[in-house]
Amino acid sequence: MNDHHDIGAVLIRYATGIDRRDWELFRTVFTPDCVLDYGPIGTWHGIEEVLTFMRQSHDMAGHTLHRITNIAATVDGDSARATSYVDAVIMAPDGTSGVNAVGFYDDELVRTATGWQIRRRRFTTVRIGATNP
Repeated sequence: MNDHHDIGAVLIRYATGIDRRDWELFRTVFTPDCVLDYGPIGTWHGIEEVLTFMRQSHDMAGHTLHRITNIAATVDGDSARATSYVDAVIMAPDGTSGVNAVGFYDDELVRTATGWQIRRRRFTTVRIGATNP
């Protein structure tokens, strides 16, 4: 497979890991020393902090749906940069209401022994609003 395909697969693993609450799969997306900056939502250092936040904010939710599109990646040897759009729906446990967060990710990735992983991520919010079925 080529690098652009593999980088896209990392982003899909991220979405699948969250939406399926498959935290071991989610763990494979990031380097152990990753830094995620989600602006006013928060900043986390290291995979353990990231996992703690994601579990706290998603395990109590109902269905979630993270759609990642418009992936553009630039590869330079064993490092890469990627930008992608995200449209995330996080429903309440009873499915009657939820939150829709739309924005984009700017990622720095590195090639590791197990494949591409995200070392740094910045999330830029475009819109956050309530959603009703």
